[in-house]
Amino acid sequence: MFTGTITVDWQQMRDEYEHSKKVAGITEDSLYEVALTLRNFERLVGKCNSKQITQNAIDNFILERGQEVKRSTLNKDIRNLKAFIHWCRKNRYANGEIEIRQLKEDERPVKSLTNTQITKLLSASKPYQTLKMRVLLALGTGLRRGDIESLRVSDIDFENSYVTTRSKKTRKSMGSRPVPVPIMAELKKYVSGLDREQERLFIDRFNQHRWDKIRHKVGLTDFRFHDLRKTFGSVLAQNGVSTAVTQKLLEHSSPDLTNKVYTNVDPVLRHAVDQIPVGEWLEGS
Repeated sequence: MFTGTITVDWQQMRDEYEHSKKVAGITEDSLYEVALTLRNFERLVGKCNSKQITQNAIDNFILERGQEVKRSTLNKDIRNLKAFIHWCRKNRYANGEIEIRQLKEDERPVKSLTNTQITKLLSASKPYQTLKMRVLLALGTGLRRGDIESLRVSDIDFENSYVTTRSKKTRKSMGSRPVPVPIMAELKKYVSGLDREQERLFIDRFNQHRWDKIRHKVGLTDFRFHDLRKTFGSVLAQNGVSTAVTQKLLEHSSPDLTNKVYTNVDPVLRHAVDQIPVGEWLEGS
């Protein structure tokens, strides 16, 4: 029985691997990230055949790539490369002696808005109806921007205050997602002004210039639209919502991501520390 490795060229491995990912139903965004990692490997290390993919080649890529990008970006490449090597082993294109480990990252508090900042942001977005509606949906549901853009009027259940969504990133449908009643009221007013034949909730494109304008107006110069989703998660945490529920609402595959990213926010950490009864200790001292 043959148990050795098979020698194939780089392009064949790339083509077969990317095809296998498509068959597995990987999203276009994720497929692009995989292809980008492999292109960078090819650029920095070369078009290796299967026998040339060694520990030394992998280490050289990590060292070279690490000089170009931040550690968080490098870890994305490492994860993609690790999955590629695992696939190569399964297909006997590589041996089992290669080790790939992610690098440790410094945990930095995630940007999250205070109630005052949210009020100012919504006020600044008033002149732009569709942008304000997008901001409200992100804050009240935690939906990714791509999922907000794909919403249809028929996805909204006004009677029960739900929207039906399908994640463009994970390709998983959550079914009926609860929406805060005040946001549903705003949605109802917005939809009432649309053309009856309009199917999509938004027919205009997300206007990056307008978004930049309003966030600069309220002093949020380095705040991204995606940080509204993180604000949603941190507000849930501050109000005692369990990780399991937050994970489901954010459609995370692992509670570790929910804990690491969405509860590592200054207001959440501050709220936790404020629960320590220091005042009572001092009064009794």
